[in-house]
This record gives sequence, structure tokens and C-alpha cells, in this order.
Amino acid sequence: MRPEAAALSLILALAVATFGAPARAQTPDAAARLGPQEADGYTRYELLAPGSGKFRIIYDITAARSGATAFFNPIRKGSIASDESVTDLATGAPLKFGVVSGVQAKGPEFPDADPTQDYIRVELSRPVPADGGGGRILIEKTYEDARSYHMDGSDLIFDRPLGIKRNAVVLPAGYALVSCNYPSQVAREADGRLRISFLNNTPAEAPLIIRARPAELGPATPLSAKVDERARQTRDIVYFLKPPETHAFALYHDYTEDRPGVGQYVNVVRTGSEVSDPSARDLDTGAAISARILKGAEIAAAGVSDPDLRDVGPQTEIVLFSFPPVRPGGSLRLRMSETYADPKGYRLEGDELFFDRTFGRPADAVVLPAGWRLTSSLSPAVISEMPDGRTRLDFLNPRDDQLEVRITAARAP
Repeated sequence: MRPEAAALSLILALAVATFGAPARAQTPDAAARLGPQEADGYTRYELLAPGSGKFRIIYDITAARSGATAFFNPIRKGSIASDESVTDLATGAPLKFGVVSGVQAKGPEFPDADPTQDYIRVELSRPVPADGGGGRILIEKTYEDARSYHMDGSDLIFDRPLGIKRNAVVLPAGYALVSCNYPSQVAREADGRLRISFLNNTPAEAPLIIRARPAELGPATPLSAKVDERARQTRDIVYFLKPPETHAFALYHDYTEDRPGVGQYVNVVRTGSEVSDPSARDLDTGAAISARILKGAEIAAAGVSDPDLRDVGPQTEIVLFSFPPVRPGGSLRLRMSETYADPKGYRLEGDELFFDRTFGRPADAVVLPAGWRLTSSLSPAVISEMPDGRTRLDFLNPRDDQLEVRITAARAP
């Protein structure tokens, strides 16, 4: 493969692993036609007794291929797997699974299987819905791999390249972090163990190396445990810019609700923006969800309350999404769509398109209008061309802060 082709493949891999791939052109390759098998992965590694070489893996992943009825999770070469279980995250119910060889896995439902690899084959509870739907599953297993997890004197070493973009490693009780080579958040678990967590915003595997040492850290305090794990957050947005003369952009906002009994989501409209055309659906089933715009006195009349809804006045505007309350042990993945107009943040500056907005979530994307070419982006982004020729910018922010996004573009000849 030529160097420039290899580089493009790596860049696209980052966007796919974070957001799932945008629609892509059909090719003769069967796997390419089906699109990526998975999206939105998060892996938690809980290191077990030092010297055992064992660690518990908790893998939250979404089966992303439309119509798929099975999901294949590779068993890493050199690791001995045991104590596997698989759960449907939408319902909390267990799923059937079995270990198959790569030769057995390779076929119409998984044409990109590696014949030299073993896989956990999971039977999904329902086919993956079309148009961005997913089958969300939780895979739990224990690996024994002394090459990745071993001792150096009294220090423990976890040395493992991680391809999933959202990860956490939890140290055994009684161990303090000495070094970590990848920029990470550090926090205390409720039981006092240390959690090292990161979001990989590069197109390559994270070459993670952690060293920890026996130490008495004392009991966890509210302050040391009060770190919102960035890699675990489930909200992201994709903006589709309309012609800049309209000041308008469509967007969809994906969000996972897992609090039992919750049956609504409140989206507060930013001051200076106008909202229209709200809609929503359940990405687990494809079912439509109620969406309506409320303003001023209508909010109080509807009995809406939300932590983000403060000082409701005549000009306060929200979009209220209502859905069946989440059942204990289950969860719901929502896709909420709206159209906004923001004359201040999205406009023409001379002959250039100008888009100016702050993003607070880990993963966001902006798609330029047809016929426009990128001329500047203040914040670093992964840039790709969609099948219809539009330019897409993917922003991945591992920091727990606001990202200032300022984009300019010029009309294509």
C-alpha cells in the first residue's frame, strides 16, 4: 500500500471507531459493502491479583451493520479467555454466544473474519435496525496474558496496545500509580481502587504502559472520586450545515439513557438559536419517539423539570423528547434530530462560510454543505470526503472542557 493510502486508512479508522462510518460508496469487497461491524466501543480492564497475569475485561460495544443478527468479538492471540458472558444492554437479558474459529466465522454475515483468529460469536436479540441503528451488547470475560500483565520486582506492569478508542484500566486494591505513558484521567473508584481512563484521539493503537506499586492510599474522598470519566460519556452530535445564507444546520444528537424510570429528555435551546423540525427514534429498535417544542409558559404547564432547566422565562425554549420509562437493568439509545438557525454563529463572511460553536462532548462532527471546500479549522479535526463529495470534520476531545470550533470554507469552482 502506498504511504498516502495507508495514512488515509488510519485517519478513517479513527472516525469509524468513534462515530461509526458515514454512508460509503459500494465496492466489490463484501466487508466494505456491509460497512464497519462495530461502533462506540468502550473497554474496562480490571487488573486481578498481581502475579496472576489475569485481568477482567468489560467491553461495551454496538453491533453496527444493518440487518446483522450476530456479532463477532475476537479473542486476542496469546490470551487465554475464560468466564465469558454477554448481555443485551437494551433489556439487560443474557444473550447466547459461543467460541468459533475464524474459518467458521468467515461467511456472508462476517466476510472480514481472520481465518487465523478465534471469535466469540454473539446471537443478537433482534436484527440491527437500518439508518444508524445498533445492537448494544456488553461482553465480559477474563484474560490470562502474562506478556501484557506481569511483575517487575514489586511493581506491576500493564503493557498492552489498545485499539478501541475509549478505555479504562483499574488497578488492584492497595496499588498506587507510578507512571502511565498515555495522557489519562486518574480517579478513585468507590472502593478506593485507582482508575486510569483515556480517550485515544489518534488513528493508531494506544501503546499503553502502566506501572503501579504497593501503597496505602487511605479511604477515597468525595473530591478524589468526583471525576467524570470522559471516555465513558455517551453523548455526541453530528452537524449538517445547510447553505450559509440560511444560517441553518440540521443535527442529530445520540444519547444513552440508563436511569430506571426516566422517560424524557430535555434539550434546552441555546440563546440566539431557533429550533424546528424535531424528531427522534430508538436506535435499538428503530421505533419513533415523541418530540415537541415548548416555550415559556408551556414548559411549566407541561410539568417539565430538569437539572439543566433553570430560571424559565417567556423566551426559554426546549425540545421535549418522551419515551417509555427505562426498565431496571435496561437502557435506551436515542437519536434526536433537530434543525437550528443561528445567524450569529453560522453565516457568510464576505465570500466565506463561517461556523463558530463550542462543543462540550467528547465526540462531535460537522459536515459542510455541498459545493463548499474547507479553508480553515481552529481546532484539530479528522477530515474526510463523504460519498456525495461533502467534507466531514470529526472532532474528538479527550479533555473535560469546551472545544472551540471555528470553521471557514469557500465555494468550490
